[in-house]
Amino acid sequence: MDKQEKIELTQELQQSLKSELAWHFRIVPKDKSGDVHHFYLDEEMDEQLVREELEVILGARVVLEKKDSLTVRQALGTYYRQADAGHRGTSELKINADTDFVDRIIMEADALGSSDIHIEIYEDRGRVRIRIDGHLIERYSIPLENYPELVNKVKIRSNLDISEKRLPQDGRIQYGDFDIRVSILPTLHGEKIVLRILGHDASSISIDSVGMSEKELKDYQEGIKKPNGIILISGPTGSGKTTTLYATLKLLNEEKRNIVTVEDPIEYTLEGINQVQLKEDIGLTFTAALRSFLRQDPDVIMLGEIRDSETAQMAIRAALTGHLVLSTIHTNSAWGTISRLIDMGVPPFLLSNTINCSVAQRLVRKLCNDCKMLAPVSEADLPLQYDRSHAPEEHFVAVGCESCHYTGYKGRQAIYEIIPIDNELSNCIKEQNMRVEDLLTTRGIKSIGERADSLWKSGVTTLEEVYPFLLNQ
Repeated sequence: MDKQEKIELTQELQQSLKSELAWHFRIVPKDKSGDVHHFYLDEEMDEQLVREELEVILGARVVLEKKDSLTVRQALGTYYRQADAGHRGTSELKINADTDFVDRIIMEADALGSSDIHIEIYEDRGRVRIRIDGHLIERYSIPLENYPELVNKVKIRSNLDISEKRLPQDGRIQYGDFDIRVSILPTLHGEKIVLRILGHDASSISIDSVGMSEKELKDYQEGIKKPNGIILISGPTGSGKTTTLYATLKLLNEEKRNIVTVEDPIEYTLEGINQVQLKEDIGLTFTAALRSFLRQDPDVIMLGEIRDSETAQMAIRAALTGHLVLSTIHTNSAWGTISRLIDMGVPPFLLSNTINCSVAQRLVRKLCNDCKMLAPVSEADLPLQYDRSHAPEEHFVAVGCESCHYTGYKGRQAIYEIIPIDNELSNCIKEQNMRVEDLLTTRGIKSIGERADSLWKSGVTTLEEVYPFLLNQ
């Protein structure tokens, strides 16, 4: 298995060719010596025609060296991602009285399914980046002279002090059917703004479409069908836990049930559910809200996160007294959640009687079907402990095109590890026997790493995306 060749460019070489020409002719600079320009050329292009046109445009002699399409397109996607408005999705944002550019940025980010907007300034320019599928993509370049006006407009919209430029500020913007949380941070060259888009309607979220396999979905639904107990979803920030929780709430949201939630922040709205925004500065913490919830005759309680021992023990008590509790927690695996709760001071005998299901979740980006390409698998790219005999000969790699904003990826796929707690596992918790790998294997429960490996081999995502999960294989 040969290692895939990659083209590396210096900044000087990259700037020697306009993005418009690079993408039109599918060329990448190789070298420039005097009046002779050397380029790598996509093997699918007509060499003679490209040379003749380039020599007219550049007014210099052109030497072309053909390379395979994948190598050239990956280099284009890497080095010319944001260089030109027409081909790379980045343009200069001119600020003037006739353009409500704040609305323009927000509307565009919302239309593209972005979760965050970053407006930031550096020594020679400002820029706007939006987060799509978990990764930031530059959309606009802002001239320095326009940047202060942009900051002031955001501050005015979010009722913040425009004269305060030394301290961080937080505010909100009510925009149509959703809210925007505003955070302003003083930096070396000026104020950086992050706009977090919140409050989208969760009516379109479905538990059937979050990415669980048929067996995982069945195990999970068995857990949430029980009238009481606790369902815990673990994973890092940005792993899709909130989406899974809301898909669950939507399934449980019936007239016969009283559902209450406390969240920080409220990212989705769902009719029929009583949602409470956490406000720790006035004493409305997860623990305080949970105490109040128990006097509100709830059937289902959703806590945005279990952060400390007091909240954990309150959640377990709520589950013991006949309520179904849903929450998230930061651990590395579904079974690791058990150890984490015991470390928080939850007695193992109580935990064993209350936990219905433990879930671990991660997100990986899916390959763009419009531009993904097959390439040989390189042994050097695999984790050291990975069983080489299980590696495929070829796999799909990310390239980049206009459809995916030249990232090579479009959309995300959740990966789950779901452990329903039966009597045997309950006894293991009670006895604090944490070595249950064989039990989980006999039950057909796949780890995050196994699920990630399967998604890579089936062409849903790339080796680079699942690499961190394969380290634990």
